[in-house]
Amino acid sequence: MNDETQGPPSFLALASLSIAVGALTGLLAASFRLFLHSADGWRTYFIVRAHSWGFAGFLLVVLSIALIASLAAWLVSRFAPEASGSGIPHVEHQLRVGWSGNPLSMVIVKFFGGLLAIGGGLALGREGPTVQMGSGIGRLIGRSLGRNRNECRALVAAAAGAGLATAFNAPIAGAIFVLEELAGSFDLGFTIATLGASASAICVSRVFLGHSPDFRVPALDYLDFGVFPASLTLGMVMGILGVVYNRLILGALNLSLRFRHFRGTVRAAMIGAFVGVVGWFMPLLVGAGDPLTQSILEGKILVAALAFDFVLRFFLGPISYASRTPGGLFAPMLTVGAQAGTLFFMLWAHFVPVLNATPQHFAIVGIAAFFAAVVRAPLTGTILAVELTGSFSLFLPMLGATFAAVTVASLLRNPPIYESLSEIC
Repeated sequence: MNDETQGPPSFLALASLSIAVGALTGLLAASFRLFLHSADGWRTYFIVRAHSWGFAGFLLVVLSIALIASLAAWLVSRFAPEASGSGIPHVEHQLRVGWSGNPLSMVIVKFFGGLLAIGGGLALGREGPTVQMGSGIGRLIGRSLGRNRNECRALVAAAAGAGLATAFNAPIAGAIFVLEELAGSFDLGFTIATLGASASAICVSRVFLGHSPDFRVPALDYLDFGVFPASLTLGMVMGILGVVYNRLILGALNLSLRFRHFRGTVRAAMIGAFVGVVGWFMPLLVGAGDPLTQSILEGKILVAALAFDFVLRFFLGPISYASRTPGGLFAPMLTVGAQAGTLFFMLWAHFVPVLNATPQHFAIVGIAAFFAAVVRAPLTGTILAVELTGSFSLFLPMLGATFAAVTVASLLRNPPIYESLSEIC
């Protein structure tokens, strides 16, 4: 029986194969994260060292990042066009319509292209590559073992969720994302495969990445009911910001399409050069943004610098995504959400000083609310923020903020970002 044959899924086969695809996805995604961590360190070292060379060092940094971005774009255009951008809209399309393209070449290009683009400094996230690489692994295993089409779809979705789980050390968020966003329903076959794949992926990845949450946050107290109005207000603000952010991403992509006389590699090189200029003056602000998010959660950034960083990162993510190199949207959104949440807290506390919360409280709530506004997946956003920080005391304010964020964004008639991207890509 080939994978084009329709048929009911075998739950025993799905349960068994989901463990295999999860383990392979966890191994590949963990390797991807380790290589990215090394690339971030080498990039920062290179930029700092280049400052001692004066203007020649500046040119070298700008041209190097431009070259790296153009190489990532060339790999995509030459070997696997479906590997451009986040990859999540592509996975959603495959689940609805059926697989097209070569999954092996896509996985290879996504891995090395993502290392070049994100490691080179573009403000892109690691979850896009790991999700799409996982989907490719699910497809390869399902097809090689002759599973039917429904089983292959479940394995593709499950492996994609395992990729997200490994990207952020967040197994529950990975599973919820599949059911809330990719599958759009809590189908029993998808649920079995997704839980198995996420669990096995995390078991494998934690051998290499450790057990701690991605962000180190001190234990936070539970907040009383007096914080709920602030959470709702923050959610409404995030709903508006999420709509603006979505439109910036789509606007940057549409603007890049107008320059069709430029090859994709030239466009990526131009964006890479801009990122190189930013990185020369502010190395912390380029790349996926994890060190910046950690600094925010530790309260190490002054208000004036935080406001400037927020504005810059708010635009840098969409600009980087317009390069169409492999890279996701989640990690940059986490940084923007944490920045916006912290700035909101400082403004609110100025007028309501009796608020019994800290900037860290609202930075984490801001992560969940901004994610919910952009992606329109409030459950994933809430669980992801909790697993990233280990802050289980913030469920109530997160629920209020994500509720308000999704409501406002929906009332403004702005579609979820991946729905919009699927119409462009």
